[in-house]
Amino acid sequence: MSERLQDLRNIGIMAHIDAGKTTTTERILYYTGVNYRIGEVHEGTATMDWMPQEQERGITITSAATTIYWNRNNQKYKINIIDTPGHVDFTVEVERSLRILDGGVVVFCAVGGVQPQSETVWRQANKYNVPRICYVNKMDRSGADFLGVVDQIHDKLDATPLVLQLPIGMEDSFVGIVDLLTETGYIWDSESLGEKYNAVPVPDDMKDAVAAYRTKLIETVAENDEAILDKYVADPSSISVDELRSSIRKAVLDMKLFPVICGSSFKDKAVQPILDAVVDYLPCPLDSKPIYGTDRNNEKVPVIPSDDAPFSALAFKIQTDPFVGRLVFFRVYSGKFETGSQFLNVNTGKKERMSKIMQMNANKHTVLNEVCAGDIAAGVGFKDIRTGDSLCNPDKPILLENITFPEPVVQIAVEAKKQEDVEKLNIALAKMAEEDPTFSYHFSNETGQTIICGMGELHLDIILDRLTREQNVECSKGRPQVAYKEALTKTVTYHEIYKKQTGGRGKFADIEFEIGPADEGVTGLQFINDTREGVIPKEYMPSIEKGFKSAMQNGILLGYPILGMKVRVFNGSAHPVDSDELAFESAANIAFREASKIAGPVLLEPVMKVEAVAPAEYVGEISSDLTHRRGQVLTLDSQGGLQIVVAEAPLAEMFGYINSLRNITSGRGTFSMEFERYSIPPKEIMDEVIFKTKGYIVNY
Repeated sequence: MSERLQDLRNIGIMAHIDAGKTTTTERILYYTGVNYRIGEVHEGTATMDWMPQEQERGITITSAATTIYWNRNNQKYKINIIDTPGHVDFTVEVERSLRILDGGVVVFCAVGGVQPQSETVWRQANKYNVPRICYVNKMDRSGADFLGVVDQIHDKLDATPLVLQLPIGMEDSFVGIVDLLTETGYIWDSESLGEKYNAVPVPDDMKDAVAAYRTKLIETVAENDEAILDKYVADPSSISVDELRSSIRKAVLDMKLFPVICGSSFKDKAVQPILDAVVDYLPCPLDSKPIYGTDRNNEKVPVIPSDDAPFSALAFKIQTDPFVGRLVFFRVYSGKFETGSQFLNVNTGKKERMSKIMQMNANKHTVLNEVCAGDIAAGVGFKDIRTGDSLCNPDKPILLENITFPEPVVQIAVEAKKQEDVEKLNIALAKMAEEDPTFSYHFSNETGQTIICGMGELHLDIILDRLTREQNVECSKGRPQVAYKEALTKTVTYHEIYKKQTGGRGKFADIEFEIGPADEGVTGLQFINDTREGVIPKEYMPSIEKGFKSAMQNGILLGYPILGMKVRVFNGSAHPVDSDELAFESAANIAFREASKIAGPVLLEPVMKVEAVAPAEYVGEISSDLTHRRGQVLTLDSQGGLQIVVAEAPLAEMFGYINSLRNITSGRGTFSMEFERYSIPPKEIMDEVIFKTKGYIVNY
């Protein structure tokens, strides 16, 4: 069993949009025999981009899973690959994939280098302690700068890159690589679509560079390995290639080093070494950081990656399939599970059966009889499940750590064009919200409209497109709007006595509390029970917390959720007959509405990190335009003859920015934008937003 796990790799391929993730994955599928021909993103034939919207737009929208096998040193390895989107609007796909992966391949464009979404996925990988290797793609492109990208990885990502290869040629003359460990060159054959390649001596004009970078490689490895350091000091030539690989692997698993290799996926050059590096340096399930869960006694227990351990798995993605219905992707952390067996969903407390287990290859599948520790698969037959739910042996319940997702920041109003489609629209939106935790919808009592919320304009465009294509529901839509949050700025004391007498048994609840902003960095409800024993019976405390938690979903200003709030209950009383859970929940709900009026309620607007790229002559106008949009320019940088303007700006001012940027730069500028933080807008802006919504100014 341990041998099986040692030969298993669960990896994700991630990057900034258009760095070449899907193109790289297509070559991997071809070279490992999964596909008989190479699919191309620009032709809409990529296996991993199976959705019509992906094929038409040439971007990845949903993460796709596949399984390949790779022979390395006469050993067969099973590699589960998840190809993730690069666009920031679909960052949820990266987030949930990283939660269940053991390792990652981060793809960088040799021209663009470390771009905004590169930084985002790097931070996400750090959050989940995922070891990575770096692949610098597009070495054939004009302006390619391999060592420049290596420097950016060090400077922008605060990481220690370890150069394992040097390119042979650059731009149009790129033909292969030199492996610094073995000091061997490899040239790829274009006629065989890169399937064949030949070992060659190191080119004469590269011998000095290869010697220098190999010495630098050994020195970097020696800094993290005393055994290598001792050998290096005594006799550098005594260090074998196997010793170096072993030491590099250990440093990668500890996330001290990040190997860097290069190639050109589109031109079919140097793709196979990616798989060699995955096998050599990325972790198997036995190498990964220990996973912990919570047992029925609410104690933390380790989850052992073994087939003999009790079954436990995490559902990380839900997808509606037109043929099999609800498809649930899950990662098995321990134990075995056979088709038709019963499992417990710890989050719902319900027992269910999986009628079918499948190994996925994008939107195609192979039926399996069982899955084991370390496997990633998809199942059918679930009745009640959400992303992040824990599945386990009914006799050994264990709750795994859930997945956290960013909040939606853009919303639009939608309505079905035909009256008979209204019910279909609600059912379709419920399905999509189940699939995508960063998508939500609600009904506005004030306007009578259905409001859909997402991560950006593109995200919501895709949702509306899917409604038309998959659900046959055509919708009218409003203009994109900002999904604000609300906050409290002052801590105040409030006393609420809730009494209701209607004859017979009444309702009574008495709570005295402090309410105000949450501690720095805390979102949601920060609830503190600071009462003396017996003042309020302890069985009512969860109801008080529940009342505040539900109430804060509708702030006092415009009904937007409160981002973070602290409530400290310190006094109160109960009636021996009239008090119950519902009375205290209602009291907390009413108390919030009144207390928040005097706690300095404010709106919070999403502030975005903007990166505009254009020729140098346009920098002044771009900076001026961003300033007019209440933006603040943070840095100016140059790269490949272009200037990069990094700024922060409120989302409210950035709708339609692409048109403005095109006008300023005569169509030569591009930009990317991602959520950075929430911030209190100037009072005049806040008053304007409130007035537009309510028709009058609210001054609490």
